[in-house]
Amino acid sequence: MTPPDTHVFHRNLRASLPVAVGGAGVYVIDAEGRRYLDASGGAAVSCLGHGDPEVLAAIKTQVDRIAFAHTAFFTSEPAEALAAHLVATAPAGIGWVYFVSGGSEAVETALKMARQYFVATGEPSRHRFIARRQSYHGNTLGALAVGGNLARRALYEPLLKDVTHIAPCYAYRHQEAGESEEDYGRRVADELETAILGLGPETVAAFVAETVVGATAGVVPPVPGYFRRIREICDRHGVLLILDEVMSGCGRTGTLHACEQDGIAPDLLCLAKGLGAGYQPIGAVLVADRVYQAFRDGPGAFEHGHTYMGHPTACAAALAVQRAIRDRGLLAAVRTKGEALDRLLREALGQHPHVGDIRGRGLFRGVELVADRDSKEPFDPTVRLHARVKVAAMARGLICYPNGGTADGVRGDHVLLAPPFIATDSDLAAIVERLAGALDDALNSTR
Repeated sequence: MTPPDTHVFHRNLRASLPVAVGGAGVYVIDAEGRRYLDASGGAAVSCLGHGDPEVLAAIKTQVDRIAFAHTAFFTSEPAEALAAHLVATAPAGIGWVYFVSGGSEAVETALKMARQYFVATGEPSRHRFIARRQSYHGNTLGALAVGGNLARRALYEPLLKDVTHIAPCYAYRHQEAGESEEDYGRRVADELETAILGLGPETVAAFVAETVVGATAGVVPPVPGYFRRIREICDRHGVLLILDEVMSGCGRTGTLHACEQDGIAPDLLCLAKGLGAGYQPIGAVLVADRVYQAFRDGPGAFEHGHTYMGHPTACAAALAVQRAIRDRGLLAAVRTKGEALDRLLREALGQHPHVGDIRGRGLFRGVELVADRDSKEPFDPTVRLHARVKVAAMARGLICYPNGGTADGVRGDHVLLAPPFIATDSDLAAIVERLAGALDDALNSTR
């Protein structure tokens, strides 16, 4: 457990953590020899599992050549090769890549890029952003401002830029009786147009959304047609569309980009977790040609940057990860295994009295927990059921990603699952068996 003489400023100063000393495939191993089945890839990060030999070899080879070169002075072969790979597989219209060190930096970069784009194109009045409630876009101040996670925002509210938040596309909670999915999707998408008109289209720079909502609401995919309507509204009013696929991208939902399944392409696409699979810290913003051209033909530079952007070793690792996803046929595997995981979850928990919804895409699944299935009433937040599930799962050798505030930012609990793409059928069965046991353990601890 956490050394008694630690000087690390941990996230939770009262928690005692196991010390991770090894990783092998879908398992993380602690200093006491316990093996934990990593059913959430950390936070949907470790898509190739732990200890992948090809990725480790790519890192070691690059370190032997040059570990770091500052991008104010040099480009590097891994950065150029990774950018070419990402553009070749990007949504239509995207031709450029801006590298950063993680998801929050990617979103922060996209916001600043949107702002400077409009200054460069002669519309400096466009400075407002619209996003959604029950979303999460990162922990830097700009990303936190567009995010709709009430718990993470609360302490820093006085520091945050004013952002307009509209309803999420969250059918389990907000689709009305008798309303089709398409009608529901259009209704909530039209809130964007109402917000744009209310603010004044000439002031709005971008709409920011997770293609599939991750940790805040527990893997909520959009209903059919929702994002097509969002794209139409953005185009009609000259507003940029920023999609956050930090958690859902890089194959997690069964296609390389989650937005492929919605038939749209964004103007700026944020990636991170699955990009480098945790082997090195890296994120990226994929940029549409028209946005890049405004910078090239206008100021000729982007007034932004970080020391470790385009880090050669991180880019070498990410390139190896992305080639592995392609060359090992892992996108097809994610689709097949995702269906298997969904089936196993429904068989084990579909009739559970405290499971309200099972949802997701590919190997990105959420289980929403409720006090009452019929009314969808959440548990009292003081019970902190999600925290109890995490503890119970760890005790059973399972890493999952529970969270609270699912329903409205205060009430509600869910468990997020994002196992490595290399998980076997027996791994998936073990995940569901351990999760079901952990859920019962957590519920029993509340009685």
